[in-house]
Amino acid sequence: MSLVTPEGPAFEGDIEMLIVPGADGEFGVLARHAPLVALLNAGSTRVYRDRSSEDVLEFATGPGFFKVEQDRALALVDDAVEAREIDDARAREQLETAQAELERVERGESDADRWQLEQRIRHAENQLAVAGRG
Repeated sequence: MSLVTPEGPAFEGDIEMLIVPGADGEFGVLARHAPLVALLNAGSTRVYRDRSSEDVLEFATGPGFFKVEQDRALALVDDAVEAREIDDARAREQLETAQAELERVERGESDADRWQLEQRIRHAENQLAVAGRG
């Protein structure tokens, strides 16, 4: 299984099960799953290296695409942060900074890129949501 962002792999390795945030809701994939292509929403991606020992890695992942082919899963997402590495204070600061800049754009006081600001807001909100699960 590979979890890949534009910056490179966030996770690669053999796993027993994967749960991803599909566009129509979460779904799980076990080894030897039939071929599949799906859109992913921002959310929680959980990688089960060993289900019996509950060896699970959780990531706050951005939107992207998911593909299963020939016993190989590939998730291409625009962002992935391991849940235990999420810094709540930093994520809140990023959220507040991006929201404040977006407000300046809406008032015509800034020419910052609205789409980029909206993406930063979504990433920060997603990290805070995933961190709150634990």
